[in-house]
Amino acid sequence: MNKILITGAQSFVGTNFIAHSKFTEIREVSLIDNSPEEINFNEVDVVLHLAAIVHQSKKTPESEYFKVNRDLCLKVAEYAKKGKVKHFIFLSTFKVYGDIIPDSVILNEQSSCFPTDAYGRSKHEAELGLIKMEEPDFIVSIIRAPLVYGVGVKANMLSLVKLVNTLSILPFGSMNNNRCYTFVENLVGFIDRIIEIKASGIFIAMDEKPLSTTELVRFIAKYLGKKVYLFRMPKLLTSLLKISLPGFYNRLYGSFRSENIKTIEILEYKPHYSSEEGIKKMILSCFRNKEEKHNK
Repeated sequence: MNKILITGAQSFVGTNFIAHSKFTEIREVSLIDNSPEEINFNEVDVVLHLAAIVHQSKKTPESEYFKVNRDLCLKVAEYAKKGKVKHFIFLSTFKVYGDIIPDSVILNEQSSCFPTDAYGRSKHEAELGLIKMEEPDFIVSIIRAPLVYGVGVKANMLSLVKLVNTLSILPFGSMNNNRCYTFVENLVGFIDRIIEIKASGIFIAMDEKPLSTTELVRFIAKYLGKKVYLFRMPKLLTSLLKISLPGFYNRLYGSFRSENIKTIEILEYKPHYSSEEGIKKMILSCFRNKEEKHNK
């Protein structure tokens, strides 16, 4: 029986992992309340490291990303290794690849990394440090994931859901881009399988098929029970947006194509849920939570 320690308490991914993992002997530790040297690694088989500053923000100094996402991660791994932990799993991000990826490029587990912001760079440097620490009795697994969504999601996906729920006319029509997403319960399935077969290396966890922004918005509207009219922004406006806000433009209109053939072959695992099923579960759960709060 694998005994799993999650570093980073009450996180979005951690909460869902506890709820949906096939493993039951799971405990969390807060790295706000505990330093790495204070953590008890006795009888821990697997460390799932989730503690991180997740999103790039101008309010957060760049040095803080490296302090938390790189230095703290490597310190936890160091003490876990000293504590005879056999398996260290690190949740990384697609941001290690960079922001602007040509449509002709299909990313995979072996693709070169050119992170452009402190979040991506700090995660990539943590990956490199962990790989150097790996030994036969200390397995390192790195999971790169695009935007993760599901029950309890916040940040960009929640903002989009709120936008669709508020407005009936939106500028997301006829968008033919392709972007990959990861339903959190699919991510849990990937993690379970990595633990089960003690898989070492770099893996990509994502839903089976990419979505265009138009498809994503339509799925959200469908399960919100909203009728929306999607129009395509005039070329002049999109050109101005691309020049003035290239990062925002790329998130809306750009493609981020990837494949995880190697991951699927090694793990012999395919996601249990389609993106539409994942979006449905996320939206319906959100409604249930609102109703429960209203009835209290």
